[in-house]
Amino acid sequence: METDYLKEFIVLSETGNYLQAAEELFIAQSSLSKHIKALEIELGVPLFNRTPRKVELTSYGKSFLKCAQQIVDIQYSFQRDLANQLDEKQQTLRIGSIPLMAPYRITDIIMKYQRENEHCTINLLEEESFTLKEMLRKNKCDLAFIREEGDTDEEFAKFPYTSDHLVAILPSTHPLAKRSSLQLEELKDENFLLLQPDSLLYSISTTACQKAGFTPNIAYTGKRAENIMDLVEKGMGVSLLMEKPILSLATPKVAIVDVTPTVSTNIYIYYKKNIPLSSAAKKFLLAAL
Repeated sequence: METDYLKEFIVLSETGNYLQAAEELFIAQSSLSKHIKALEIELGVPLFNRTPRKVELTSYGKSFLKCAQQIVDIQYSFQRDLANQLDEKQQTLRIGSIPLMAPYRITDIIMKYQRENEHCTINLLEEESFTLKEMLRKNKCDLAFIREEGDTDEEFAKFPYTSDHLVAILPSTHPLAKRSSLQLEELKDENFLLLQPDSLLYSISTTACQKAGFTPNIAYTGKRAENIMDLVEKGMGVSLLMEKPILSLATPKVAIVDVTPTVSTNIYIYYKKNIPLSSAAKKFLLAAL
């Protein structure tokens, strides 16, 4: 029984949706479907009840979920303990990350690793993606969580971590606030409130507007998404931000509306190819992925 298939089964049981699960796992939806079917054939029972919109665990699936989680946990524990035995000496691990770490569970992973590897000291550095790449180039950090936008840098190795997509943030009183999605060009006459010009999200947002056929009228730029949300709430304008961080900041006075066509970004864990990873860095990758 493939343990990777068990991990996929667990994610699908949590999301209840093949497309969402496939995106989180960074695999094709067809591959996920084939792997789940292989599990069901091996076990001889159906694990999910399938409908056009979602999937739900069968009674067999609910029983198997507990076992699958135990198997995955045991595998992780063994690999972690083995890695600890291979290197017990004190190490320092320098980890870089894009801002807004908590909504992507980056801080959770770092703290969990720290608790399980007390001999390792972690230095955490928060910067924008392009700065993090320079830090990797100059050997100022070992690993970095970086948001990618059409990246082709061959000097780095990278592992997929998670993905996100751009959404429009509107006052709840806005005429488009009740919509489930909107065309970006529908906002061409609005005042835009964006993150600072040297941020990747500023570039992503302005490029998306230009592809929609207009140059955004930018009334405000700032470093903190919380301030942007407050200004949107007060009616100063609209914004474009990534969905996952914003969900934790949203209030009933703002609306989060999907943008079409979808503007997606991926977050990867990067490291420099020609620099051998320390055992601490290897263990962290194992824990994070």
